[in-house]
Amino acid sequence: MASKLCLQLFLLLAFITPHLTSARHLHNHKPSLLFPEHLIGSSKNDNIVEGIHKVKAYLQHYGYFSNENANTLSTDAFDDDLESAIKSYQKFSKLKVSGVLDKETLQQMSKPRCGVRDTFVSVAQQEHENKNTNIEIGGSHYTFYFNNVTWPAEKKHLSYGFIHNYPPQFVDPLVRAFETWEDNTKFSFFLAPRVQTADILVSFERGDHGDYQAFDGEGGILAHSLGAVDGRVHFDADEPWESGPIEDRVDLESVALHELGHTLGLGHSREPSAVMYAFMDPGVYKTHLTIDDIEGIRALYGA
Repeated sequence: MASKLCLQLFLLLAFITPHLTSARHLHNHKPSLLFPEHLIGSSKNDNIVEGIHKVKAYLQHYGYFSNENANTLSTDAFDDDLESAIKSYQKFSKLKVSGVLDKETLQQMSKPRCGVRDTFVSVAQQEHENKNTNIEIGGSHYTFYFNNVTWPAEKKHLSYGFIHNYPPQFVDPLVRAFETWEDNTKFSFFLAPRVQTADILVSFERGDHGDYQAFDGEGGILAHSLGAVDGRVHFDADEPWESGPIEDRVDLESVALHELGHTLGLGHSREPSAVMYAFMDPGVYKTHLTIDDIEGIRALYGA
């Protein structure tokens, strides 16, 4: 299987190299602080807090507000809905559940992360949807992608392709990420003979790139996937990408392994060591699936 993927890699590089640009020029500015420090310690008792609408926008993006809250999202009112959303975020992130914007919560919100929302249907939520209990069950922290779509049972051989001048130096880490999922699932992956027919399309994008999930420059959102069957995987071209654990750089293989998990139907895990954990600090290297990741994918498709 490894020799097959190596052949695919050779053919791919031969085809795309003349058209590609160096990823050394993919990022061009430094990240800024995501939230102002004066928000630390804010709570419902403060009523109105300047800049709190930025926290609401963050929590809405990651699924902690329903559409019913749309009219209040642009205000700086620290209301019951915001307190509830913060508590949900703190619970999912394994922080102290207080509803207060303490330093730890704002630090967590400021970390680089996947752009896919956090609110999925977990095993525990399915079993305890009407009970006030911890959402963990059986030691598992995995969840499923929010639309609950999976690949059909007969679709186990998935093709992939690279578009929009995908950098050649990041083909090999992406192929290794495919290999890791192939070694732990019933799926196999192969380079599409024509990119137009690929099940999974991978690309580097900037800003608003046509999927209603705009990137935000260096820091913040690193990448996102549009889930199973859709198959699109996008990396933010403004991030300081590298191949390997290098300080202050983002490891492409680690993030790719995470995004491919979304492409297979997994959501975010609450376990920080898991590949499917939403946050990825620069210099972190995650190239092996954890028990939680493997249990999650087997819950979707069987052992």
